Amino acid sequence: MSTLNSLKMVSSKKPTSIPPILQRRNKLSTKVWEQIQLAKANKEGGTFTVKKFKTVKDYDGSRKTIEHEKRVRQWWFVANDGKVCLNVKYGSRVIEFAKGKTAVEVASADDLIKALEIIKGAVEAGELDTQIEQASGAVRAGFGK
Repeated sequence: MSTLNSLKMVSSKKPTSIPPILQRRNKLSTKVWEQIQLAKANKEGGTFTVKKFKTVKDYDGSRKTIEHEKRVRQWWFVANDGKVCLNVKYGSRVIEFAKGKTAVEVASADDLIKALEIIKGAVEAGELDTQIEQASGAVRAGFGK
């Protein structure tokens, strides 16, 4: 028993749910990670897809899980001046970084990957929580119609 006495004992309870803001943060962080992988694949000349699992019924009524690829759409585009502009989306809504500013302008594919990694860090640090909350509210309002 002297071995266990060297450990610090506490009473704790495992949380049963994640707060909604953390769920939204994790969702956006995952989507930004997908964009980073897509940008890296485009830079190298390849493609990137995400594997998803789907449960379907066979003709005889039994359920079967199949794997299929989800297409990832890129969030960036080339502007008229030749610069690459990056929009960050939560659902179908574009996140506004500052009043009237919805895009990040970068010069090249390398800068695009760096910008996406900076945005991912900001999302995980909670710097975009108010923008995520606004976009989430706008997405949810569309379902009530």
